[in-house]
Amino acid sequence: MPPKFYKHKLLFDEGLFKRQSLKRINSRYNIKHITHDLKKGGITDKEVYQLACKEKRIIVTYNINDFKKLAQHNTDTGVIGVTQTFTPDQLDTKLNSLLSKNSEKCFMANILH
Repeated sequence: MPPKFYKHKLLFDEGLFKRQSLKRINSRYNIKHITHDLKKGGITDKEVYQLACKEKRIIVTYNINDFKKLAQHNTDTGVIGVTQTFTPDQLDTKLNSLLSKNSEKCFMANILH
């Protein structure tokens, strides 16, 4: 039996596609983009991580290594690393599959290939 649907809250890091270009996950999950929605482009990784913790959002980033270091000290949020080679459609499909199969607390350093 698949897990009960959970509406994950995501925070897209700088450089990721606008959430509107990822139609499936944008319609299913609560997504904010650090630059396009929150107007906080240029802040440090630590500040992004603190914001994600405060808002209880999972960070989606190309920069997984730096965020994994921050996540080692705190379990208030999760991190999903994605590759820069994904098209918007590929990222939409992969993230939707990953999120729909997992519960609220499972994203402590997932990397999509």
